[in-house]
Amino acid sequence: MKRINVVGTSGSGKSHFSNRLAAKLGVPYIEMDAVFWLPNWQHLELEDFIATLKPLLEQESWVLDGNQSKTNSFKWQYVDTIVWLDYGFWHTFKQMLFRSVKRAYTKEEVWPCTGNKESFRRNFFSSDSVVLWMLSNYWKTRKKYAKLFNSPATQAINCIRLSSPKQAEAFLANTVAD
Repeated sequence: MKRINVVGTSGSGKSHFSNRLAAKLGVPYIEMDAVFWLPNWQHLELEDFIATLKPLLEQESWVLDGNQSKTNSFKWQYVDTIVWLDYGFWHTFKQMLFRSVKRAYTKEEVWPCTGNKESFRRNFFSSDSVVLWMLSNYWKTRKKYAKLFNSPATQAINCIRLSSPKQAEAFLANTVAD
């Protein structure tokens, strides 16, 4: 495992898990959302996003955190392992609620140098709500990855499905750097 993409629905804990995995392996951690999002909640267009990701993915090893399905055919040219955090709905929903309340309360910047901060209004009372996004995409995302893990597109990639935080902790405990 040298080039790992951690995927899962919003709120599954991809960033936390990916950061820990990268630290354990002693490899760079790449957060796709930190690359994608610009100040004032603007984002890179797909072509610019891929151009920015390319030199990062050409490194010898890394842990990439994020879905961004439109980039699959590009990023999976580099990936040797996909780790899918496929936690249950209620666990994921609880994590999403806790994270959303915490970020809205602390007003912490979500990605460095963007100035992007979450608020109670944004997280709970707007069409940009991450909670609403999670609720409307949880089952679609789960279905998409279940299908993908059994498709020809991932035949040459080591696909690992972790269905509980306990399995994720065991995976981290048993992972060793090359």
